[in-house]
Amino acid sequence: MNRGKLMERLSALKSREKVRVLFVCLGNICRSPAAEGVLRDIVARRGTSSRWMIDSAGTGRWHIGQLPDKRMRIHARRRGIELTHICRQVREADFDDFDLIIPMDGQNEADLRALAPTSEAAGRIIPMAAFVSKAMRFDYIPDPYYEGAEGFELVLDLLEDGCQRLADAIED
Repeated sequence: MNRGKLMERLSALKSREKVRVLFVCLGNICRSPAAEGVLRDIVARRGTSSRWMIDSAGTGRWHIGQLPDKRMRIHARRRGIELTHICRQVREADFDDFDLIIPMDGQNEADLRALAPTSEAAGRIIPMAAFVSKAMRFDYIPDPYYEGAEGFELVLDLLEDGCQRLADAIED
């Protein structure tokens, strides 16, 4: 999505009473629940939580009913963010329930586009990397699952930057 279309999509949400955001990754145990927790923290500190409906899901079904990965919960907790989300899989109804569906990488995006029931629904998909302003060597949010502590810290840094920019674009 080009910058102009992104800003147009976000501008349309500024006047909405409720902004509904769904973050998506593969298993819903690392990146997407972390993004959910980060954005919840940002809007709570702003005092605008009631305006937001924030959730996360995975394209896969391996971890349904589980808490996020323990390592991600530990790294998030060190930043004052508690990840209490119960993992779930994306469903077609999410395209009706959310204004923005934000995948963490290209495969998540392709899976979501294949699931989208209409082209209008597919228009709600905006990659998380589109919100990140920090210089990074990726054009996606990398999966920290097989990485060490630095992988989890990198993901949280990227998500804090991207979620801050998302909130700013809609609330400022």
